[in-house]
Amino acid sequence: MAERMTGKVAVVTGGAKGIGRGCAEMLAREGAAVVIGDIDRDVGAQTSAGIRASGHEAAFYPTDVLREEQCASLMSRAAHAYGRVDVLINNVGWFPRGTLEETTSELWDAVLAINLRSHFFCTKHAVPHLRRSGGGSIINIGSTAGIQATPNLLAYSAAKGGLISMTRTLAGALAPDRIRVNYVVPGWILTEAEIALQHRRGLDDEMLMRAGSALPLGRHQTIEDVAYAVLFLASDESSQVTGTVLNVDAGVSVLPIGAQSVYVG
Repeated sequence: MAERMTGKVAVVTGGAKGIGRGCAEMLAREGAAVVIGDIDRDVGAQTSAGIRASGHEAAFYPTDVLREEQCASLMSRAAHAYGRVDVLINNVGWFPRGTLEETTSELWDAVLAINLRSHFFCTKHAVPHLRRSGGGSIINIGSTAGIQATPNLLAYSAAKGGLISMTRTLAGALAPDRIRVNYVVPGWILTEAEIALQHRRGLDDEMLMRAGSALPLGRHQTIEDVAYAVLFLASDESSQVTGTVLNVDAGVSVLPIGAQSVYVG
């Protein structure tokens, strides 16, 4: 179906590149007016300009999601520019590795601030606009680390696990307002940042490809895989879906503990 998002306004945090960019581009192609909030001014501006050059509607507002007032401003500017807000995609994320012994209190605080507190800020200030629109959809981009044991991602796992709890709590709290809240697990996507990180850990491209082929569904996930899931949850096709965890992870999250070593988290 074409233009499944016609008439809707979607705010995407961390939308300048990676998963956020893929989601913004797909929602725009499906008819949404997309508002990108990102700390990277140059890339954010380029992404929104590229969407507009393709004949779709997009705006970019520089936003540091660690600052509550900037999260509030992003939502207000989106509503002012397009008259409403229907969708919020909480996509900003940071995933530094660290075991218990390697995780300092400073790292713990920083990881939870980026991956959990910022989502709280954005959600808190988006909800009044969603209510005025008669309802809407909040989509939290999660991780397999939030639902399974990943010892070298202690702080990140705690944040993503907390995000599941926040998702389910708000799904119940906001249901009377017809605001749906869901959690998407992207799986293992070889973004430029992920490839660079794995190279630093000693895995070359051939090793990464072998690891991907060993996943239950036979390959690494892509940004487009995640964007399709987000499109479904943002559209009216999922009007009765809330409080769910949608796995786009090739089946990794349902593997028995001990059988997940193929996934280099």
